[in-house]
Amino acid sequence: IFVISSSINIFAQYEPNKEFGVLGGTGYYIGDMNSTHFNNLHVAGGLTYRVNFDRRFSFKSSALYTNIYADDANSSDPIKKNRNLHFKSDIFELSGQVEFNFLPYETGNSLYSWSPFVFIGASIYTHNPMAEAADGQWYDLQELGTEGQGTTFHSNRKPYSLTQISIPFGGGVKIGVSENFNIILEYGLRKTSTDYLDDVSTTYVGIPSEFIGNPITIELSDRSVDDNGNPIPPEDNASKARGDQTNNDWYSFSGITLSFRLQGNTKGCDY
Repeated sequence: IFVISSSINIFAQYEPNKEFGVLGGTGYYIGDMNSTHFNNLHVAGGLTYRVNFDRRFSFKSSALYTNIYADDANSSDPIKKNRNLHFKSDIFELSGQVEFNFLPYETGNSLYSWSPFVFIGASIYTHNPMAEAADGQWYDLQELGTEGQGTTFHSNRKPYSLTQISIPFGGGVKIGVSENFNIILEYGLRKTSTDYLDDVSTTYVGIPSEFIGNPITIELSDRSVDDNGNPIPPEDNASKARGDQTNNDWYSFSGITLSFRLQGNTKGCDY
C-alpha cells in the first residue's frame, strides 16, 4: 500500500495515459490438497484499469474471478487418498498493483513496442470452500466448523474469515499491437494469510458428540478411509493431523489481457 501510494504521488504531475482491459485465463491454488503448480486449472477472468505514468511505471487496478478445486481421490499420495477430502471455492478479488517495465514501453510507439514487466500490490478477496455430501448437495464448510471451530472441545479455534487480504506479485510481457491496443501476458501468485482456502489446516476433532445435531458436519469433517476403502471411525483419528498448519495457502491468476488505450500520452522517463 505504501509503494502504491508513493508511486501515485510521485507521478501525479504527469498526464498519464489510461487503459481498459479484459482478462481471460486460468487460476489454481496451492495448499493442503494440492502442492503442484498449474494443477487443477480452472477458468479465470476479469477487468483491468491501468494508468501508465511513464514508459517504466504503471498502476493497475483489477477485478478478477476464478474457481479453485482439489480432490484427495486424485492424489498420488496414499496419505491424502486415505484422508479422502475435497473442496471447491469461488474467489473474487479486487486489487491494486504497481508495475515496472524492464524496457521502455509505450502503446502505439514502434520504438517501445514490447517489454517484460513485474508487479506487486495488495488485494482483498472473498472465498467460500464447499464440499459435496453423500446426499449429492454441496455445503458451505466454514459455517460447519469442520475442525471444531466454535465447539467446546476446541474453544481456541475460531471460525476463519471468508474475506481476506493477499499480496499479489508476478510478471509477464507487454506487446504493442496498434496505436491504441496491446496484449499483455501475465502470471501472478497471491500470498495469503490463511490456511483455510481449502477448509483444511489442523487436526481432526475425532469426537462426533461435538457435532451433535449436525450429521453433515460429522460426515464432511472426517471422510477418511483405510487402504481398502472402508471408512475409519472418527474416534480413531482424534487429534491426528488433518492438514499442515505451518504453511498458509496460495492462489494464482494467469492469462492474457486485451488492453485498449483510452486517453493521454505516455511520458518519457527512458532511464
